[in-house]
Amino acid sequence: MQHFLKAAAKKLGPRQHAVMVLDRAGWHTAKQLKWPKRITPLFLPPYSPELNPAERLWLWFREHHWSNRVYPDEPSLIHEAQRSHRQLRRAEVRSICATRWVTRRDQV
Repeated sequence: MQHFLKAAAKKLGPRQHAVMVLDRAGWHTAKQLKWPKRITPLFLPPYSPELNPAERLWLWFREHHWSNRVYPDEPSLIHEAQRSHRQLRRAEVRSICATRWVTRRDQV
């Protein structure tokens, strides 16, 4: 997570600030994390997966790619996960994860 925060901070312009919406996974809340000055964490309430847009993405993958199938072994399952991720396009992610509270009308 620390590497991700560092990389995200580098992507910000000199006058930009980001608010990062996160669930309360252990790696998001670790006391050892050093948050860059230009990134502010905003933690979702506990036990609220309906507020986390990424949860909608996992549900979509399960409904469209991963469930009701038999995989002969773990490498086959991993291959299918990678294949389905590569197929997904930015517009689909926006559509799947869009919620009124996080998305402006002109972004969907």
